[in-house]
Amino acid sequence: MDNEEILRQLEFIHSRKKASLPDRLRPFYGKVSLKNRGVLVFGARGVGKTTFLLSAFDEKNVLYLSADNPLIALKGLWEIGNTAFLAGYEGVIIDEVHYAKDWSIALKSLYDAFPDKRVYASDSSSLILRSGIADLSRRFSSVQIPLLSFREYLFLKKGIDLPLFDPFQSNLATVREITNTVNVLALFREYIKGGFRPSYLEWDYCEQVMNILEKTLHFDIPFFVTQISDIHFRLMNSIVGFLATSTVPTINVERFCRDWGVGKRKLYELLSVMSSTGLIRIVLKKGDYKTFSKGEKILFADPSFYSVFGENIGTVREAYVVQAFEEAKKPCFCCEDERKGDFYVEGKRIEIGGKNKKAKDSDFVIRDDTEFPVSNVIPLWMLGFMY
Repeated sequence: MDNEEILRQLEFIHSRKKASLPDRLRPFYGKVSLKNRGVLVFGARGVGKTTFLLSAFDEKNVLYLSADNPLIALKGLWEIGNTAFLAGYEGVIIDEVHYAKDWSIALKSLYDAFPDKRVYASDSSSLILRSGIADLSRRFSSVQIPLLSFREYLFLKKGIDLPLFDPFQSNLATVREITNTVNVLALFREYIKGGFRPSYLEWDYCEQVMNILEKTLHFDIPFFVTQISDIHFRLMNSIVGFLATSTVPTINVERFCRDWGVGKRKLYELLSVMSSTGLIRIVLKKGDYKTFSKGEKILFADPSFYSVFGENIGTVREAYVVQAFEEAKKPCFCCEDERKGDFYVEGKRIEIGGKNKKAKDSDFVIRDDTEFPVSNVIPLWMLGFMY
């Protein structure tokens, strides 16, 4: 098959992809600038990276390429991109770019050889920025697509565009506007159980979670681990199972190393890559700058994962609080003294719990099953309106 025939096949794929774009798009997309002609887009599986890029260039003459397509593996990313540009395309969108052989060299070469063309690539891990050739970051800007916020979930599900606000500085009139518009507590419970990715609205949620776990563990992570074997896959599965069922959101490093016959350095490497690929979130104490650390808490990056395996509501709440603040670019740390609060965000100590939770010595208490803010009490659902 010659390059022109391959290009025609890829054009059919592009047309099918464009035809399947949803009617409602994430509000987050409208906040992202794509002025650079070279951009790397990353985010966990199912957050809408492909939809974002296809919708951003819906009216432009760009070609969608999936790097795991056997036709691209046959010819190579450089050759297909070169053929597309010579055929008149203004740009290429390369999905799951790390699947392509020598992908970072191909990206740099396409960018340099065609100074009037656009090169956009996506991947499920921010590790692509570190694993590529050294000077790639000087040419390509990066965009991270976060998990779906509660505000975005309401827009995709109900078509209601509600305002952004800071939960620490919320306006009661804005809160009333939201609670008068939707049954906020009922919809928030739906969201927590399965609303953090746009794809969850399309087909069976539990099946998707298992699919994401399998693809991330077995197809994504191996690209970013120096040496990996079957024992390491089983170890990571065990970590997922332990975190899903444990009432204490952390692991005993010594025990896991002993039970699975791996060294600490390898276990820390696996945890780090599981974090970078969006499976888990390692929450540190402020000032913990160790290269390898299990942190104070290890939580699923997507809080809805817990509902598939049998949830511990306390852990789900903590996972959501960390997810909401971190995705809103507000770093979240564990408090050094748990008697004074659970987490530390923007200089504020916060405590998390149900509707009767007391503040202890914290600055704010974040309560579940609560509709309105009072004094230093913030309803849990309000954290979903930061982006």
